Amino acid sequence: MPNITAADEQPVVMVELEREVQLIGVVSDTHVPRRARCLTPGLLRGLEGVDLILHAGDLVDESVLFELQALAPVEAVAGNMDPPRLHERLKRRKLLHAGGLTIGLIHGDGLRRSTRQRAEEAFREFRPQVIVFGHSHQPLCEYSGNTLMFNPGSCVDPRWSGRPSYGILQVKRGGAVRGELLYL
Repeated sequence: MPNITAADEQPVVMVELEREVQLIGVVSDTHVPRRARCLTPGLLRGLEGVDLILHAGDLVDESVLFELQALAPVEAVAGNMDPPRLHERLKRRKLLHAGGLTIGLIHGDGLRRSTRQRAEEAFREFRPQVIVFGHSHQPLCEYSGNTLMFNPGSCVDPRWSGRPSYGILQVKRGGAVRGELLYL
């Protein structure tokens, strides 16, 4: 495991997306090639037609970015299992702005509190409409106040959730967001 600094100890990288997005594919914890040789055809088919793909960390190999970038632009953060070169390239926390939408993106690993609580705390001062996180491999789509907390689970290593999963965020006019968890 790489020697890394906790995400909440690193600055938030602000990302201004060049265009508004309506359909966002969300993945995390792909662990290629450790737990899967590559992304599954079912996942890749499910992500066809999205405007943007978010990866919430633990790619493990940069090839995951290339596979996803063949489908749509990708924003990703590094997770605790990613090598130093991906930490340097991707960083640990991002705040994405697209039109009137703000999304926090983080892996969520750490020592204090639960994964969800760490993700919420990492963006508390920014009050995004959505916080996307991973690490637990457990899918989650629920609101905490006005913020949609969204964990797509893992599309290759479901652990306690039973089935591989990923997610789709649908952005409505006016910035309202609907999350959907999909199972492979």
